[in-house]
Amino acid sequence: MTAVQGTAVDVPTDDGTADAYLTHPADGGARPAVLLYMDAFGLRPQLRNMADRLAGAGYTVLVPNVFYRHGRAPVVELPEFIDPGARPDIFQRLGPVMRSLTPNRAMRDADAYLRWLAEAPAAADGPVALTGYCMGAALALRTAGAYPDRVAAAAGFHGGNLATEGPQSPHLVAADITAELYFGHADHDGSMPAQQQERLAAALTAAGVRHRCEVYDGAPHGYTQADTAAYDPEATERHWAALLDLLKRTF
Repeated sequence: MTAVQGTAVDVPTDDGTADAYLTHPADGGARPAVLLYMDAFGLRPQLRNMADRLAGAGYTVLVPNVFYRHGRAPVVELPEFIDPGARPDIFQRLGPVMRSLTPNRAMRDADAYLRWLAEAPAAADGPVALTGYCMGAALALRTAGAYPDRVAAAAGFHGGNLATEGPQSPHLVAADITAELYFGHADHDGSMPAQQQERLAAALTAAGVRHRCEVYDGAPHGYTQADTAAYDPEATERHWAALLDLLKRTF
């Protein structure tokens, strides 16, 4: 792995300033850029570690605090290890914050993140890639549809509610996507049941989107997050292989 350099940065948006983490190979060269969308627990050491691993593979990675309207990360206090007993209280506090990030706000922010990367010396010219986790998978999908000329690839892992019957379901942007997509669904994930998996795949196929959707057998929702009880090392390594393969094909 290449040595990396990570720093805290601020990204101006239409609604304020998003605190973020930027990491890239330490040699200072401009590298293909990846926008990493957080899970609901937010910008914290676990996500910085994941971003560093991706940077070590040769990419410049930006991880914004998408909840910046509610303060700098961590927006809610988190234990060092998030066990099942802590989740109800955490989500009681996070629920209103999550609901306040409407699709319209999220896509205004996405424009700011992409513009910031386009001007960053550490980021190479050209389209970026996206990867998202849990709620971040939906943000990645929406961003690929909202800014097709700026996104070359997008991946989502253990995402939830990606293809609901609602009028603002993320999968409804499929017709606007030009990027190649990959989704690694968690097995037996109540937020992404088989019906939604099928609806997502059907929409992408009908739109002619290059994509691969896979179910990670036995892996729970949140399987990539090593600071939670949902962590599954085998599924996480499978995710890394799939993500890096996607990036190599599209950059």
